[in-house]
Amino acid sequence: MSTRDVVFPSGRQALYERNRYSPAIRSHGFLFVSGQVGSRPDGSPEPDLAAQVRLAFDNLNAILAAAGCSFRDVVDVTVFIVDPETRFEPIWQVVGEYWGEAPHPTLTGIGVTWLYGFQFEIKVIAKLPDTATVAA
Repeated sequence: MSTRDVVFPSGRQALYERNRYSPAIRSHGFLFVSGQVGSRPDGSPEPDLAAQVRLAFDNLNAILAAAGCSFRDVVDVTVFIVDPETRFEPIWQVVGEYWGEAPHPTLTGIGVTWLYGFQFEIKVIAKLPDTATVAA
């Protein structure tokens, strides 16, 4: 097995180590990003829904930037929403602030009953720039 090429955003490595997962892995020209939530620096949930979604995107964008990517490099998105029937529209209004112009990435939306105190999570796969380091 090859060594994982892990990408850590600035200032949050202890949080990921405490929870025993990698924020993102580079592999075969792609960046696989773990689900990002609207967590504060200490890992606690942001209570306001719109602010939580913005913080999830800020956390996602920090990981993408650490790998030399941006949201324009994202090819696949999975979102998890607690109670999507009531939260989808308010969440999607905020998502539009980050999504950019078409063409958009692929999307899978999943309604869930629990996200460890969060209401929204976003997980992506991005195409790494050709100049990025690629691991097997």
